[in-house]
Amino acid sequence: MHVLFVIDPLLSLRAYKDSSVAMMRALTARGHTLSVAHQGDLYIDEGTVKAVTTGIVLVDGADLHGNAWWRDRGPATENTLAEFDAVLMRKDPPFDMEYVYATHLLEYAEAQGARVFNSPAAIRNHPEKLAITEFASFTSPTIVTRDMARLRAFHRRYQDVIVKPLDGMGGTGIFRLREAEHNVGAILETLTDNGTRTIMAQRYIPEILMGDKRILLIGGKPVPYALARIPLAGETRGNLAAGGRGVAQSLSARDLEVANAIGPKLAARGLLLVGLDVIGDYVTEINVTSPTCFVEITEQTDFDVADYFATALEQAVGT
Repeated sequence: MHVLFVIDPLLSLRAYKDSSVAMMRALTARGHTLSVAHQGDLYIDEGTVKAVTTGIVLVDGADLHGNAWWRDRGPATENTLAEFDAVLMRKDPPFDMEYVYATHLLEYAEAQGARVFNSPAAIRNHPEKLAITEFASFTSPTIVTRDMARLRAFHRRYQDVIVKPLDGMGGTGIFRLREAEHNVGAILETLTDNGTRTIMAQRYIPEILMGDKRILLIGGKPVPYALARIPLAGETRGNLAAGGRGVAQSLSARDLEVANAIGPKLAARGLLLVGLDVIGDYVTEINVTSPTCFVEITEQTDFDVADYFATALEQAVGT
């Protein structure tokens, strides 16, 4: 296969722990060809979706902590997206309007014969925090609103809640409001921009102390290990970007129940790779843009996540 990665600049990636780089290495090991493009390289020319792409090869034995782990195969070229066997949308958030426009271009490319993973329409239609509301039986009590009175009533009902913006990433903007919190008003005013921005509130899940688990679904099936991201002492966020410590662990019976209920539904919508965030028994987010944790799970277990993904991609493409 010739696989195009729509991705952030390679120099910005921490290759030693980056899941996209792990995918590239697995695909290269299986004999596939790689090219890359940035989100801004996508364009439409007289109705045809194209991109400025650069072919790359990975350097054997390179230090992944450095910037010499790949080299270009030649100068950049302009290609239709349908020329590639698979296009992987691996651009990290923010999920802003430029990201939305990119999903539209990729969706148009699909209509012209491109094979895009994850499905751009499915990415757009599954906002990562809001998507959990479809599976309310697997979530902690949740409210989504910008109405201050509703948010205050939710806090009074459950007394210990988490509030967060719908467009945050890496744990940014997340607050825990305990029963005796004196700054409830100020926090809600800030997050909702004085009632003009919709946010999410959830009953606090004390099992966060044991980790915010990332469960990877590939082709609708769960990877047998999760990465529990354990918060720093005194923190309520387990995100690795917020200093959490990642510990791989086998899926529990509840993890499997949740994954097997949600996975096939999402796969049927064109979501080849999904990252479920689970605290205790509850799903807190459904990540579909560029799920991570491949490297951490692979390094701590006997399961090669990237190779498993490469196999699933081959099957999806039909090679």
